[in-house]
Amino acid sequence: MAQTDAAAPYPGRPFADRAAQVAATAPFAWLAAGARDFRAAFGTSLGYGMIFVLAGIVLTVALLIANLVYLFVPLATGFMLIGPAATLGLYAISRDLETGRQPSLRHALQAFRANPGPMLYVGAALLGIFMVWLRMAQLTYALAFQDTIGLDAHSLLYTTLFTGEGRAFLAITMVMGGVMAALVFAGTAFALPMLLDRPVGMAEAVATSWTAVGANLPAMVVWAALLVALTVLGMAVGLVGLAVTLPLAGHATWHAYRAVIRL
Repeated sequence: MAQTDAAAPYPGRPFADRAAQVAATAPFAWLAAGARDFRAAFGTSLGYGMIFVLAGIVLTVALLIANLVYLFVPLATGFMLIGPAATLGLYAISRDLETGRQPSLRHALQAFRANPGPMLYVGAALLGIFMVWLRMAQLTYALAFQDTIGLDAHSLLYTTLFTGEGRAFLAITMVMGGVMAALVFAGTAFALPMLLDRPVGMAEAVATSWTAVGANLPAMVVWAALLVALTVLGMAVGLVGLAVTLPLAGHATWHAYRAVIRL
Protein backbone atom coordinates (compact mmCIF):
# COMPACT_ATOMS: atom_id res chain seq x y z
CA MET A 1 0.00 0.00 0.00
CA ALA A 2 3.02 2.31 -0.31
CA GLN A 3 2.88 3.01 3.43
CA THR A 4 5.71 4.03 5.73
CA ASP A 5 6.15 3.71 9.49
CA ALA A 6 7.54 7.22 9.94
CA ALA A 7 6.40 9.20 12.94
CA ALA A 8 3.39 11.43 12.46
CA PRO A 9 4.59 14.73 10.90
CA TYR A 10 2.16 16.87 12.91
CA PRO A 11 2.47 15.61 16.51
CA GLY A 12 0.58 18.59 17.91
CA ARG A 13 -2.57 17.92 15.90
CA PRO A 14 -5.49 15.84 17.17
CA PHE A 15 -5.04 12.10 16.61
CA ALA A 16 -1.76 12.66 14.76
CA ASP A 17 -0.59 9.20 15.82
CA ARG A 18 -3.35 7.67 13.72
CA ALA A 19 -2.13 9.05 10.38
CA ALA A 20 0.36 6.95 8.46
CA GLN A 21 2.36 8.63 5.72
CA VAL A 22 1.95 7.29 2.19
CA ALA A 23 3.65 8.00 -1.10
CA ALA A 24 2.11 10.37 -3.63
CA THR A 25 1.56 7.39 -5.93
CA ALA A 26 -0.40 5.41 -3.31
CA PRO A 27 -3.83 6.47 -4.70
CA PHE A 28 -3.20 4.41 -7.82
CA ALA A 29 -2.79 1.31 -5.63
CA TRP A 30 -6.05 2.19 -3.86
CA LEU A 31 -7.80 2.50 -7.20
CA ALA A 32 -6.44 -0.87 -8.32
CA ALA A 33 -7.66 -2.45 -5.08
CA GLY A 34 -11.04 -0.80 -5.61
CA ALA A 35 -11.23 -2.31 -9.09
CA ARG A 36 -10.58 -5.76 -7.61
CA ASP A 37 -13.44 -5.27 -5.15
CA PHE A 38 -15.69 -4.11 -7.97
CA ARG A 39 -14.98 -7.29 -9.90
CA ALA A 40 -15.39 -9.47 -6.80
CA ALA A 41 -18.81 -8.00 -6.00
CA PHE A 42 -19.77 -6.98 -9.52
CA GLY A 43 -23.54 -7.40 -9.35
CA THR A 44 -23.93 -5.78 -5.94
CA SER A 45 -21.61 -2.87 -6.74
CA LEU A 46 -23.18 -2.25 -10.14
CA GLY A 47 -26.66 -2.35 -8.65
CA TYR A 48 -25.62 0.17 -6.00
CA GLY A 49 -24.20 2.48 -8.65
CA MET A 50 -27.34 2.18 -10.79
CA ILE A 51 -29.44 3.59 -7.95
CA PHE A 52 -27.59 6.89 -8.29
CA VAL A 53 -27.67 6.75 -12.08
CA LEU A 54 -31.47 6.48 -12.03
CA ALA A 55 -31.73 9.24 -9.42
CA GLY A 56 -29.54 11.47 -11.58
CA ILE A 57 -31.62 10.83 -14.70
CA VAL A 58 -34.85 11.63 -12.84
CA LEU A 59 -33.32 14.84 -11.50
CA THR A 60 -32.08 15.84 -14.95
CA VAL A 61 -35.52 15.36 -16.48
CA ALA A 62 -37.06 17.37 -13.64
CA LEU A 63 -34.64 20.25 -14.24
CA LEU A 64 -35.46 20.26 -17.95
CA ILE A 65 -39.18 20.32 -17.28
CA ALA A 66 -38.80 23.10 -14.70
CA ASN A 67 -36.49 25.19 -16.96
CA LEU A 68 -33.72 25.01 -14.37
CA VAL A 69 -30.97 23.77 -16.65
CA TYR A 70 -28.57 26.37 -15.26
CA LEU A 71 -28.40 24.18 -12.15
CA PHE A 72 -26.77 21.31 -14.06
CA VAL A 73 -23.21 22.45 -13.32
CA PRO A 74 -23.87 23.45 -9.68
CA LEU A 75 -25.55 20.09 -9.06
CA ALA A 76 -22.73 18.19 -10.74
CA THR A 77 -20.17 20.11 -8.69
CA GLY A 78 -22.29 19.69 -5.59
CA PHE A 79 -22.29 15.94 -6.05
CA MET A 80 -18.69 16.04 -4.88
CA LEU A 81 -19.97 17.48 -1.60
CA ILE A 82 -22.33 14.61 -0.85
CA GLY A 83 -20.26 11.91 -2.54
CA PRO A 84 -18.76 10.58 0.72
CA ALA A 85 -22.24 9.85 2.07
CA ALA A 86 -23.42 8.44 -1.27
CA THR A 87 -20.64 5.85 -1.30
CA LEU A 88 -21.11 4.64 2.29
CA GLY A 89 -22.65 1.36 1.15
CA LEU A 90 -19.66 0.68 -1.07
CA TYR A 91 -17.35 0.89 1.93
CA ALA A 92 -19.54 -1.76 3.54
CA ILE A 93 -19.20 -4.00 0.47
CA SER A 94 -15.41 -3.71 0.59
CA ARG A 95 -15.39 -4.46 4.31
CA ASP A 96 -17.57 -7.52 3.71
CA LEU A 97 -15.12 -8.77 1.09
CA GLU A 98 -12.26 -8.09 3.50
CA THR A 99 -13.86 -10.12 6.29
CA GLY A 100 -15.11 -12.94 4.09
CA ARG A 101 -18.77 -12.01 4.32
CA GLN A 102 -20.96 -12.31 1.22
CA PRO A 103 -21.81 -8.75 0.09
CA SER A 104 -25.43 -7.88 -0.60
CA LEU A 105 -27.21 -4.78 -1.82
CA ARG A 106 -29.51 -4.88 1.19
CA HIS A 107 -26.60 -4.88 3.62
CA ALA A 108 -24.89 -2.08 1.68
CA LEU A 109 -28.00 0.12 1.85
CA GLN A 110 -28.19 -0.46 5.60
CA ALA A 111 -24.54 0.43 6.24
CA PHE A 112 -25.49 3.48 8.31
CA ARG A 113 -26.77 1.13 11.02
CA ALA A 114 -23.18 0.33 11.98
CA ASN A 115 -22.89 3.73 13.70
CA PRO A 116 -26.21 5.50 13.04
CA GLY A 117 -25.99 8.65 15.15
CA PRO A 118 -22.63 10.04 13.95
CA MET A 119 -23.28 8.90 10.37
CA LEU A 120 -26.61 10.72 10.29
CA TYR A 121 -24.95 13.84 11.71
CA VAL A 122 -22.32 13.75 8.97
CA GLY A 123 -24.98 13.12 6.33
CA ALA A 124 -27.09 16.01 7.61
CA ALA A 125 -24.05 18.29 7.63
CA LEU A 126 -23.19 17.36 4.05
CA LEU A 127 -26.79 17.88 2.95
CA GLY A 128 -26.81 21.29 4.64
CA ILE A 129 -23.59 22.30 2.89
CA PHE A 130 -25.04 21.06 -0.40
CA MET A 131 -28.20 23.17 0.04
CA VAL A 132 -26.13 26.25 0.92
CA TRP A 133 -24.05 25.63 -2.19
CA LEU A 134 -27.14 25.44 -4.42
CA ARG A 135 -28.49 28.65 -2.94
CA MET A 136 -25.18 30.39 -3.61
CA ALA A 137 -25.30 29.15 -7.21
CA GLN A 138 -28.85 30.46 -7.64
CA LEU A 139 -27.90 33.89 -6.29
CA THR A 140 -24.83 34.01 -8.53
CA TYR A 141 -26.97 33.14 -11.55
CA ALA A 142 -29.54 35.79 -10.63
CA LEU A 143 -26.81 38.43 -10.44
CA ALA A 144 -25.19 37.30 -13.71
CA PHE A 145 -28.42 37.08 -15.73
CA GLN A 146 -31.05 39.76 -15.28
CA ASP A 147 -33.34 38.95 -18.20
CA THR A 148 -33.72 35.17 -18.46
CA ILE A 149 -37.14 34.86 -16.83
CA GLY A 150 -39.55 33.10 -19.15
CA LEU A 151 -36.94 31.56 -21.43
CA ASP A 152 -37.43 27.94 -22.42
CA ALA A 153 -34.96 25.19 -21.53
CA HIS A 154 -33.12 25.40 -24.87
CA SER A 155 -32.63 29.17 -24.58
CA LEU A 156 -31.48 28.87 -20.97
CA LEU A 157 -28.98 26.19 -21.95
CA TYR A 158 -27.62 28.34 -24.77
CA THR A 159 -27.39 31.39 -22.52
CA THR A 160 -25.56 29.45 -19.84
CA LEU A 161 -23.06 27.71 -22.12
CA PHE A 162 -22.46 30.04 -25.05
CA THR A 163 -22.48 33.62 -23.77
CA GLY A 164 -19.87 35.62 -21.90
CA GLU A 165 -22.13 35.95 -18.89
CA GLY A 166 -22.77 32.20 -18.95
CA ARG A 167 -19.09 31.32 -19.08
CA ALA A 168 -18.40 33.73 -16.22
CA PHE A 169 -21.17 32.10 -14.19
CA LEU A 170 -19.78 28.63 -14.86
CA ALA A 171 -16.25 29.72 -13.93
CA ILE A 172 -17.39 31.35 -10.69
CA THR A 173 -19.53 28.41 -9.64
CA MET A 174 -16.78 25.92 -10.40
CA VAL A 175 -14.26 27.90 -8.33
CA MET A 176 -16.67 28.30 -5.41
CA GLY A 177 -17.70 24.68 -5.63
CA GLY A 178 -14.08 23.57 -5.80
CA VAL A 179 -13.20 25.46 -2.62
CA MET A 180 -16.17 24.01 -0.75
CA ALA A 181 -15.45 20.52 -2.07
CA ALA A 182 -11.81 20.77 -0.93
CA LEU A 183 -12.89 21.67 2.61
CA VAL A 184 -15.45 18.86 2.68
CA PHE A 185 -12.91 16.43 1.25
CA ALA A 186 -10.44 17.16 4.04
CA GLY A 187 -13.07 16.50 6.68
CA THR A 188 -14.65 13.41 5.14
CA ALA A 189 -11.88 11.66 3.17
CA PHE A 190 -11.54 9.12 5.98
CA ALA A 191 -14.35 10.07 8.37
CA LEU A 192 -17.18 7.92 7.03
CA PRO A 193 -15.08 4.78 6.53
CA MET A 194 -13.87 5.27 10.10
CA LEU A 195 -17.43 5.66 11.39
CA LEU A 196 -18.36 2.43 9.61
CA ASP A 197 -15.34 0.61 10.97
CA ARG A 198 -15.20 1.89 14.55
CA PRO A 199 -17.66 3.08 17.25
CA VAL A 200 -16.33 6.65 17.27
CA GLY A 201 -18.10 10.00 17.22
CA MET A 202 -18.44 12.50 14.40
CA ALA A 203 -15.97 15.03 15.83
CA GLU A 204 -13.30 12.39 16.36
CA ALA A 205 -13.71 10.98 12.85
CA VAL A 206 -13.64 14.39 11.16
CA ALA A 207 -10.63 15.56 13.19
CA THR A 208 -8.77 12.36 12.33
CA SER A 209 -9.57 12.87 8.64
CA TRP A 210 -8.31 16.48 8.68
CA THR A 211 -5.07 15.41 10.33
CA ALA A 212 -4.53 12.49 7.96
CA VAL A 213 -5.15 14.66 4.89
CA GLY A 214 -2.73 17.29 6.19
CA ALA A 215 -0.10 14.63 6.81
CA ASN A 216 -0.35 13.35 3.22
CA LEU A 217 -0.98 16.40 1.04
CA PRO A 218 0.80 15.13 -2.12
CA ALA A 219 -1.10 11.84 -2.04
CA MET A 220 -4.37 13.60 -1.19
CA VAL A 221 -4.03 16.00 -4.13
CA VAL A 222 -3.54 13.02 -6.44
CA TRP A 223 -6.42 11.18 -4.78
CA ALA A 224 -8.78 14.16 -5.07
CA ALA A 225 -7.86 14.55 -8.75
CA LEU A 226 -8.62 10.88 -9.38
CA LEU A 227 -11.99 11.17 -7.64
CA VAL A 228 -12.89 14.24 -9.71
CA ALA A 229 -11.80 12.46 -12.89
CA LEU A 230 -13.93 9.42 -12.05
CA THR A 231 -16.95 11.62 -11.35
CA VAL A 232 -16.55 13.66 -14.54
CA LEU A 233 -16.02 10.52 -16.60
CA GLY A 234 -19.13 8.94 -15.14
CA MET A 235 -21.26 11.99 -15.87
CA ALA A 236 -19.80 12.57 -19.32
CA VAL A 237 -21.57 9.53 -20.77
CA GLY A 238 -25.06 10.57 -19.80
CA LEU A 239 -24.64 9.68 -16.12
CA VAL A 240 -24.67 5.97 -16.97
CA GLY A 241 -20.94 5.79 -16.40
CA LEU A 242 -21.51 6.50 -12.71
CA ALA A 243 -22.71 2.91 -12.37
CA VAL A 244 -19.05 1.96 -12.79
CA THR A 245 -17.03 4.98 -11.65
CA LEU A 246 -18.97 5.54 -8.42
CA PRO A 247 -18.34 1.99 -7.15
CA LEU A 248 -14.69 2.26 -8.17
CA ALA A 249 -14.34 5.46 -6.15
CA GLY A 250 -16.18 4.03 -3.17
CA HIS A 251 -14.24 0.78 -2.99
CA ALA A 252 -10.94 2.60 -3.48
CA THR A 253 -11.82 5.00 -0.65
CA TRP A 254 -12.11 2.06 1.72
CA HIS A 255 -8.61 0.95 0.77
CA ALA A 256 -7.36 4.52 1.19
CA TYR A 257 -8.74 4.45 4.72
CA ARG A 258 -7.07 1.13 5.46
CA ALA A 259 -3.73 2.42 4.16
CA VAL A 260 -3.69 5.76 5.95
CA ILE A 261 -5.59 5.40 9.23
CA ARG A 262 -3.94 3.39 12.00
CA LEU A 263 -6.28 2.32 14.81
